Amino acid sequence: MKNNIKELRKSRKLRQEDLAEILGVTRQTIIAIENNKYDPTLELAMKISEFFEVTVNEIFKLK
Repeated sequence: MKNNIKELRKSRKLRQEDLAEILGVTRQTIIAIENNKYDPTLELAMKISEFFEVTVNEIFKLK
């Protein structure tokens, strides 16, 4: 899956560490998601969408 988490994170002027702490994951998890190397669980995807106040579909796209 492709995603636009990096753009959303940067629009809020957050570091990867900041987002990781907010979501309760490691920085490495954020890096892997942003680089499309890891697809988050549904629970994590929903946490991300709630934080950025957009739908899961607006963040994650099938390749």
